[in-house]
Amino acid sequence: MKKVLSLIATLIAFQGIFGEISSHSQDNLEPISRDSLLSDVQPMDSIEQELELMADNIMSADTIMCYDYSPWRSGDKLSELDFRLMEWSLSWLDTTDCVSTHDTTTLSDSVYKARLQAMPCVIELPYNEHVRAFILRYVKRSPKQVARMMRMSEYYFPIFEEALNRYQLPYELKYVPIIESALNPMARSRVGAAGLWQFMPATGKLYGLEINSLVDERMDPIKSTEAACRFLKSLYSVYHDWNLVIAAYNCGGGNVNKAIHRAGGKRDFWSIYPYLPRETRNYLPIFIAANYAMTYGQEHGICKAPIEKVMLTDTIRTSRRLHLQQVSEKLGIEMDELRRLNPQYSRDILPGGSEYALCLPGDKIGAFIETQDSIYAYKADTLINNRRAEIDMAKVTSITGAYRVNGVTYYTIKRGDTLGGIAKKFHCSVKQIKQWNGLTSDNIRDGKKLKICK
Repeated sequence: MKKVLSLIATLIAFQGIFGEISSHSQDNLEPISRDSLLSDVQPMDSIEQELELMADNIMSADTIMCYDYSPWRSGDKLSELDFRLMEWSLSWLDTTDCVSTHDTTTLSDSVYKARLQAMPCVIELPYNEHVRAFILRYVKRSPKQVARMMRMSEYYFPIFEEALNRYQLPYELKYVPIIESALNPMARSRVGAAGLWQFMPATGKLYGLEINSLVDERMDPIKSTEAACRFLKSLYSVYHDWNLVIAAYNCGGGNVNKAIHRAGGKRDFWSIYPYLPRETRNYLPIFIAANYAMTYGQEHGICKAPIEKVMLTDTIRTSRRLHLQQVSEKLGIEMDELRRLNPQYSRDILPGGSEYALCLPGDKIGAFIETQDSIYAYKADTLINNRRAEIDMAKVTSITGAYRVNGVTYYTIKRGDTLGGIAKKFHCSVKQIKQWNGLTSDNIRDGKKLKICK
């Protein structure tokens, strides 16, 4: 239990500080002193007890899916933090032994500097005390999280690299989702950012992502990566400086432009540093530290977390409306597994009408193709149809008080009416009226409704 609590505390601290700092930074633009800059990156000893308490509260909950905590401060040393914890990120990979040789010693500045300089990068990765502080947080305080991301990167980085290559963007940008979402495609922030790249809804739609009640392509790793590349390329066309692009990705171009103006027109991250929102001041140092940690983690005794469950997947495209539960029950796939493979379908429904991708375990693709008609038909009326077919509106007939809905006429009995008279009005028999309405006698009462099913 103590080991689990420690892991959760580390993960919360990591995600609270590194994971949710995109697209919603407050305009904290006052110049700050060197001492206050250093206070932003001090070790977290003062808040470890509160993190342990949070971890204990989480473990006592019935389920751990996605927790959005209210903004929390510690003596104003840290700006707003969103703490969220996804169950799959704890259970998918076992980090018990992958940091058994973890080295907690602190290396000299010259080693960190030399290693950063040796990386084959287009984006400048300078070294200073702020970068050093975040490198230590990765490799010393959060080794299990680094081990987990090192393993998950084997799946996500090829997706990022392929898109970055097509858009002729630096490969180093693949580390942006490390600090945005800790490589969690289902991550959601309190303010509405979502997915690996933590797009806000408006930005996602601007770059072509479908976002509605049923589909949220911000959580689609391939489509969101495509949108992120377009966004980053457009930012570079404005700033022509990758450090400023990374800052603008975090806090928006408006805040970067104001910081440039307040710095007298200087267009260098470190020159406008004091005038940026507080989260963004740390964003580039964290980005540099993420590059370091993911590249040199093994030199610090951090190995890739072993995978507990190996699964080959494949994708099929469909234009028919489909509920994941239909697939789950017909093919024997756990719903949680389907949701992890298809995080973009926020209500478990593929809308149909145009083509949508369905990701399945590789060994289930053949079964889906062979039995797809029965899958689409399975529980369709209760799961996906929901009165989506054409429905007749109520229509008043020529007979006073009668109206017609879906082929059935409803007539309200009036004082003096008899079954014989009503049957004559509707050109049917008394026997038929009694059958349609479950009547056992000819007695009727005014004010009641009769169904005429013809």
